[in-house]
Amino acid sequence: MALPASRRSTTNRRAQLGLFTGYVVAGLGAALGAALLIVSLWRPETFAGLRSMAADLTSPAGEVGAAGRVGSRNVFEAIAGYYRAGSRNARLEREIGIARVKLAEAEAVAHENRRLKAVLGLSEGETRPVAIARLIGSTSSSARRIGYISAGRQDGVRAGMPVSSPLGLIGRVLEVGRHSSRVLLLTDTESMVPVRRATDDVVAFAEGRSDGTLRLRLINLGINPVKVGDVFVTSGAGGLFRPGTAVAVAMEVTKDGAIGQLLSNPAATDVVMVEPIWQPEAIRVMRAPTIGEAEGAQAGAGEAGDAAPPSAAAAPSAAGAPTTDAPAAGADAAAGGSTQGAAPAPEE
Repeated sequence: MALPASRRSTTNRRAQLGLFTGYVVAGLGAALGAALLIVSLWRPETFAGLRSMAADLTSPAGEVGAAGRVGSRNVFEAIAGYYRAGSRNARLEREIGIARVKLAEAEAVAHENRRLKAVLGLSEGETRPVAIARLIGSTSSSARRIGYISAGRQDGVRAGMPVSSPLGLIGRVLEVGRHSSRVLLLTDTESMVPVRRATDDVVAFAEGRSDGTLRLRLINLGINPVKVGDVFVTSGAGGLFRPGTAVAVAMEVTKDGAIGQLLSNPAATDVVMVEPIWQPEAIRVMRAPTIGEAEGAQAGAGEAGDAAPPSAAAAPSAAGAPTTDAPAAGADAAAGGSTQGAAPAPEE
């Protein structure tokens, strides 16, 4: 059954009115939006107060949300960190171990640089070294204290030359080979070096004791002026060692001197310097034969000339040379052989 005409007209009128109202509201909204857009583009500071007010009104809610996010993230990170702590600790321990090894290597390199710089400074001093070599070994079980260096006759090393390190004197060359040499260390019982106290002229002899120490025996006995901690250096007496080279430091006072600790420990020394003999003239004078030895050599040469057969004695006369020169020549030869065969003078 169809609706009455009055009802149909009322329903259509409402629909039309609602549609019209929607269009009007949409148009007003679009116009308002366009106006606000134009105003914001033309004068942006117009709505600054409104934006600040809106931000102030919504900031508490934003803070609560941010705190919730941070808290949840911290919780998850704590849980994940708890599960990853073991692997991280193991990795950190490995890194610390590697860093310690690298640190030890760096310290070793720095120590090597300091030692080589000290050797370089020592070699650039007033005394020009004959050779710079490595201390390649030393006796450990024997009663003798002998060291071996990697320099020999080919490098200019000769017997009797002092051997030192940046810390002080080590010994002197005992035997020379072609590429290596034997060194008599200061701690050997056969070693004796004239020394003096570094601060004054208290002279003594540094004698080896085969136990790593030296016996500092004073020359002038009486009141012992040595104190613990006194440093002794070479005095230059004898002409073998140049004066001023460090030798030992007193660590125990005795009746006739002190017991000294060697400053340049051969066990902790790697690079050494072979120095020339300080006064070769003094060494040659000490090795020259005495007056008694020369007279004995001349007497022996004269007896040899008297016992020679006449034919041998007449040969120089036939050549036009006086026969009395033969004994003198024999004496000179005997004296020269005595000089060349003389043993090295002791260090004192």
